[in-house]
Amino acid sequence: MTNTDFSQPLATRDGFGLGLIKAAEKDPNIVVLCADLDGSLRLRNFAKKFPQRFIQVGVAEQNLVGVAAGLALTGKKPFIASFASFMPGRTYDQIRHSIAYSNLNVTIVGGHAGLATGPDGATHQMLEDIAMMRAMPNMTVVQPCNAEQAAQATQALAEYNGPAYLRLSRPKINGINTPKNFEIGQAQILKQGLDITLIASGIVVKEALEVAQELAQQGISARVINLHTIKPLDQQKIFNAYQETKAIVTIEDHQIAGGVGSAVAEFITSELGKSLKQAKPVIRIGVEDQFGESGEKEKLYEKYGLTKEKILEKIKSA
Repeated sequence: MTNTDFSQPLATRDGFGLGLIKAAEKDPNIVVLCADLDGSLRLRNFAKKFPQRFIQVGVAEQNLVGVAAGLALTGKKPFIASFASFMPGRTYDQIRHSIAYSNLNVTIVGGHAGLATGPDGATHQMLEDIAMMRAMPNMTVVQPCNAEQAAQATQALAEYNGPAYLRLSRPKINGINTPKNFEIGQAQILKQGLDITLIASGIVVKEALEVAQELAQQGISARVINLHTIKPLDQQKIFNAYQETKAIVTIEDHQIAGGVGSAVAEFITSELGKSLKQAKPVIRIGVEDQFGESGEKEKLYEKYGLTKEKILEKIKSA
């Protein structure tokens, strides 16, 4: 872990694999269950190092959730991993009743989420999982912005007691410098600004930083918040941003309905009748009630409005 060069392009799934080994070295109760995707979800090194703590369930995601619930009841700390389109996509019922309802100590890992999954197309580009999981009682929802933060988040979730969902992406990225301290529920201000606030979660934080840089060249001061924990929401940082800047822009690789933008807008709306004195614009940028399609990440982000240029267009038009 300490020898990993996080300045090199890595995916959040890479950081997850590294962080999981580090966590398992400290906690012998950590076990990992996978649905025949150990390569894609970077679990092969874990399986080699801890063969007695790795269970390959195969293509049987619903059964995997049930086995994990049983292990949690014996005092184990299961991490269960599949593609987000399958888990929670195919396993919502089992997660709800076997894990969340019983408030069990299981971390659900959804890999290859969002349009960023690319050529695998709409069936594998899960765009509704944040909405599904943040609406579920007892569930914590975390989405790291880069590999280093994914490793930090994995280790934090290993020490967390309760149901949690960790959302991961496929593309390798770099160029996002995040604080070394990671705390569940505490968003990070990556750039200060007083004119506008950009709130992003996941790998689109990179686009948010690029937008802020472009706005700075136009004389517009943009604050950038990395909302790595979507539930529980860091209400204080959002409250401060709404009071101190002139507009809020949310950016996400997810459906606009029910995602990061919805969480932020719901909180702001609830505060307008109490602490906040006046309404300001809240612009939500994401996938607008559509399925994805097969294509390279860059082309998909351009078509669905998630590139720096497209985000700037939407901010200016608003």
